[in-house]
Amino acid sequence: MPPAAANRVPFHVMLKPSGPRCNLACDYCFYLGKTALYPEVRRFRMSDAVLETYIRDHIAAHVAIGLNEVMFVWQGGEPTLLGLPFFHRVLEVQRRHCPAGFRVSNAIQTNGVLLTPEWAAFLREAGFLVGISLDGPQALHDRHRVDRAGRPSHDAVMRGLDLLRRHGVEFNALCVVHAHNVLKPKEVYRFLRAEGVEFVQFIPLVDPVPGGGGAVTPASVPPAAFGRFLCTVFDLWVSHDVGRVFVQFFDEQLALWMGRPASLCVFAEVCGPALALEQNGDLYACDHFVDPDHRLGNILEIPLAQMAWSDRQARFGAAKADLPRQCLECPTRFACNGGCPKDRILPTSDGAPGLNYFCASYRQFFAHAGPKLRQMAGLIAAGYPAAQIMRPASR
Repeated sequence: MPPAAANRVPFHVMLKPSGPRCNLACDYCFYLGKTALYPEVRRFRMSDAVLETYIRDHIAAHVAIGLNEVMFVWQGGEPTLLGLPFFHRVLEVQRRHCPAGFRVSNAIQTNGVLLTPEWAAFLREAGFLVGISLDGPQALHDRHRVDRAGRPSHDAVMRGLDLLRRHGVEFNALCVVHAHNVLKPKEVYRFLRAEGVEFVQFIPLVDPVPGGGGAVTPASVPPAAFGRFLCTVFDLWVSHDVGRVFVQFFDEQLALWMGRPASLCVFAEVCGPALALEQNGDLYACDHFVDPDHRLGNILEIPLAQMAWSDRQARFGAAKADLPRQCLECPTRFACNGGCPKDRILPTSDGAPGLNYFCASYRQFFAHAGPKLRQMAGLIAAGYPAAQIMRPASR
């Protein structure tokens, strides 16, 4: 049965070609434990059959709804463990299934440890966008990002980052904000800026402990501290770096304060177009819901588009809009829409379930940054660049 027309929206997929396998053992990683889903697997590696089926079907699905481009996002685990021959194969399959006039691009998220001059040359030539995981200066990064023997990874990551810079590879940084680096917002931001990072995603760590009740692991970032982190970094950014450094959280908020729809699923009214594909072809509703209850099927058995555009996946996405009264009555609901469902682990002020762990963080940031966000929205509406906020006297 073909997907309902209302469900036929663009979707993207977080690809896990090496499954949860990784050469690091970051103690906050939520994905390493996914090996338990596949107890019989000893070698996590996407087969040619899965690779071919996925690439063919993902391109075909986007052609079917009139789009002329699609991005493939390679994650893990650690995808560079598969080696360069695997990604040469990726490009060959993409070329074979790409119709005339259709554009394919690729992004890869890596810890950077295994990058070599050969890798960097390939990434540059193939036009890959590289996301590199970097939690700040050495002491803050190495607090959690270690290898299986407990050895720090910062020096190896910086060697990889230097290779990307020297080969002219486009890159951004993904910085996990945890209980330690959250206390050093200026140091973290200035370090990333000094290393030439122009695009950064700050990902706050929240890791609930079994049993519920809103309790989290010690490494998880406290909501009040994360709010202060955002406000401090925003002040640095809005004073010096608007238009030069792009912080995903701030860019997304500026769009929302301009009345535009969210492009990031965390802040969208509904979710569902961001799926996850495991190395064996199993498709899951979301990267953060890779579990048996959210397994949609396998692409070797059911067409990718049929699952991505299924009524079941549409119901999963629509459930995000089911908010407690406290959220529905909040004056800044437009700017967060309840946040990610995975983080709705706290009770509201009246005891109802479903409050986002980062509600206090968001409210703190909105109160602090809201006036500047409104100013920037006004500048853009008047035809000026948002960067004019750094030099108001020049208008």
